[in-house]
Amino acid sequence: MVALIQSKDRIGLVADISGIMARAKLNIVSLREHVDKVENRFYIRIETENETEPVALEQEIRKVLPDDALIAINPRPEKKIVVMVTKEYHCLADILVRHQFKTLGATVQCVIGNHAVLQDICDRFGVPFHFVSHEGVSKDALESAIRAHIDACEPDYIVLAKFMRILSPAFVAAYPMRIINIHHSFLPAFAGAHPYRQAFERGVKLIGATSHFVTNELDEGPIIAQQVIPVNHSYTAGDMMKAGQEIETSVLARALRLVFSDRVFVYRNKTVVFE
Repeated sequence: MVALIQSKDRIGLVADISGIMARAKLNIVSLREHVDKVENRFYIRIETENETEPVALEQEIRKVLPDDALIAINPRPEKKIVVMVTKEYHCLADILVRHQFKTLGATVQCVIGNHAVLQDICDRFGVPFHFVSHEGVSKDALESAIRAHIDACEPDYIVLAKFMRILSPAFVAAYPMRIINIHHSFLPAFAGAHPYRQAFERGVKLIGATSHFVTNELDEGPIIAQQVIPVNHSYTAGDMMKAGQEIETSVLARALRLVFSDRVFVYRNKTVVFE
């Protein structure tokens, strides 16, 4: 069982929460906590080797917490996800392999693409693919069709595995802090389109990738994971893109592992990540 709690901080919270766990005869095998002193915000992740009735436990814990507390008891062990794609295959392929060998921490319910080029790889892995073209339709119509497929699956999260369309505020609002994106640069540098061309023209010596939750501010949602690698003057823009795709795959995989194992807390536009 996993318990995730965040609230205003006060003295004695860890003792009070662990005492409730003990009285419920729950053996704690992992406890990670953090206090943001600037925000006076308390975060704790507790993992136990046995389980109890989650509603009753939450009610007991809530009695000792400040009124603004957020509590999640016994999150679903394996998440359900929908993946959205355009044409690039590298992140999707990694997700499908992990899904196939049950190392993803989630099950892929379906893949939705605004181009049909990635249907074949989904067919090879036996994962449903839905082609929803953006051509000749309004943004509202496109997103309505996509949402119909998503909502039919009732996923915990939506993964943008190189989905190259900007989502509307209404779409994002329908899935708050449930849309995970991989961005092809080390944010906040080179936000928006063509980051590798921007990096090449700027003559950078590091390139990277960022996975973050999607908000209405383009490429500015809470960051989950980042990584960089060195490059030099010999790299062309194409070389940077090839190297960057490898980082994108790695960073997205790491971010998904953290989110699916309930190790990421979000507060305002920042995250607390217990790795």
